[in-house]
Amino acid sequence: MSTETYLNHPTFGLLFRVCMVEENQELFTTLYAQRLFFLVTTAPDGLTFEPISRSDARLLVENRLRQLRRTGSLDDMEQLQVIHKQTFL
Repeated sequence: MSTETYLNHPTFGLLFRVCMVEENQELFTTLYAQRLFFLVTTAPDGLTFEPISRSDARLLVENRLRQLRRTGSLDDMEQLQVIHKQTFL
């Protein structure tokens, strides 16, 4: 069973978590249109939302897929492949 994570952005509303990028960094997109992407960084003083382009977001997801393949996290990789296809293809 997969868990879904959502954040409420003050301007753009509900955001859906696409994937973890690095420790304390995650990629989020707008829930319905999936056209706006944000790199969300968690810090002791709160969250920061950095808007990024669709092509940069795709690159981050593809890099994460490669990382999961190298580490052998096949279940996580399969889930992220589904999200990649739904979001970028």
